[in-house]
Amino acid sequence: MSTSLLRSRDGHHARVGFVELFFDLVFVFAVTQISHTLLAHLTPLGALQAAMMAAAVWWAWIYTSWVTNWLDPERAPVRIALFVLMGAGLLLSTSLPEAFGEKGLWFAVAFASIQVGRTLFMLWAVRHDPMLRRNFLRILCWSSLAGVFWIAGGLSEAQTRLGLWLAALGIEYVSPALSFRVPGLGKAVTADWTVEGGHIAERVGLFVIICLGESVLVTGATFSELTWTTEVVQAAVVAFLGTLAMWWLYFSASHEAASDVIAGADDPGKLARRAYTYCPILIVAGIIVTAVGDELSLMHPTGHVAAEAAAVLIGGPLLFMIGGLLARLAVFERWAVTRLVGAVALAALWLVVPLTTPLGLAAMTTGVMLAVAAWETWQKAPASDA
Repeated sequence: MSTSLLRSRDGHHARVGFVELFFDLVFVFAVTQISHTLLAHLTPLGALQAAMMAAAVWWAWIYTSWVTNWLDPERAPVRIALFVLMGAGLLLSTSLPEAFGEKGLWFAVAFASIQVGRTLFMLWAVRHDPMLRRNFLRILCWSSLAGVFWIAGGLSEAQTRLGLWLAALGIEYVSPALSFRVPGLGKAVTADWTVEGGHIAERVGLFVIICLGESVLVTGATFSELTWTTEVVQAAVVAFLGTLAMWWLYFSASHEAASDVIAGADDPGKLARRAYTYCPILIVAGIIVTAVGDELSLMHPTGHVAAEAAAVLIGGPLLFMIGGLLARLAVFERWAVTRLVGAVALAALWLVVPLTTPLGLAAMTTGVMLAVAAWETWQKAPASDA
């Protein structure tokens, strides 16, 4: 019996295991926590803090998805490692609302433990693979450095914590772009990152499903507690159609084509880093912000559109559209005209904010997304031209 914990690469699509899906459940809670926290602190500072939390949650999740692209989730040690990460992820998720308050240290310890602990496990799992082991030694150096800033921030107060955690996120996000360069260890070569395109594409798609599901949960929970006036019912329908539009836009023909492009690329690691590590954070942020906008339009469908309401009602779909635009550019190396037009149309809706209601603005942003999705479907272009 083989003692290797790595997947066997036989040229077939690496199936996403049930334990991977089980692991993802923790992040349903995390995404919900971020949405509720942003809704409760709808200020520039609150938006910055929510963005930082979303970036941290995404980073913890995408790094785990990368390692399970190599690891075989059917092996007992891998499953145990994922269960331990789930426990740390649950601690991270529960501390999110008070991450910049009383539970800052808990959040910092949970996040740093996920990043460093996962890498230590990988060093053991790939101990017989010199190339991967060297890569994860580099990653351990960067994660440990970021961990110092996370913990220091958790021990600090207010603005000091904000600055230290921004520095920590900067270290986390810049390290892959710098190929995890470490003095004495050199830098990683993306051509050596043997990525199975179908698996990584499916994993990111499943995370998007999680976020869309959170949006449906928020809409349903809020709608059930309100008096069902005509305007509230209309707002619920618009919110549902908006979620449907985002699903339609993400899971288009280009989503399937992207995994094929990565699989056939000369440097799949570089392509996957661009398309599935960095770009989706805008898509995820867009879904989270849109969920907040849906809740606002449900609670206050009529009347004047406040500046903060306009920011989330337009900003959420706009972030989602830009994220999809950049992801397509990263994979297919060409601008998607449909998404570019959609982004411009959404941005232009700022001009009508003084003339409409929250429900009207939500309907217009949903209309733009549906129109772009229908346009792309009508085109029926080859996937590589999408």
